[in-house]
Amino acid sequence: MITTATEAISELSQGMMLKAGTIIATGTPGGVAMGMKPPKYLKRGDEIRCEIQGIGSLVNRVG
Repeated sequence: MITTATEAISELSQGMMLKAGTIIATGTPGGVAMGMKPPKYLKRGDEIRCEIQGIGSLVNRVG
């Protein structure tokens, strides 16, 4: 990340109210995709799953 989690929370809280349970998505972490050796990218048929325990999951398939 370019900033720390503390800096991101500080910046976001200046423009919106952050409440308990607010999810802050920061994007792709370093060391994945083109940062891997060899680089690894999503391809047709891959599945991306984001799950939050007790809430549910969101699944997307690359088409």
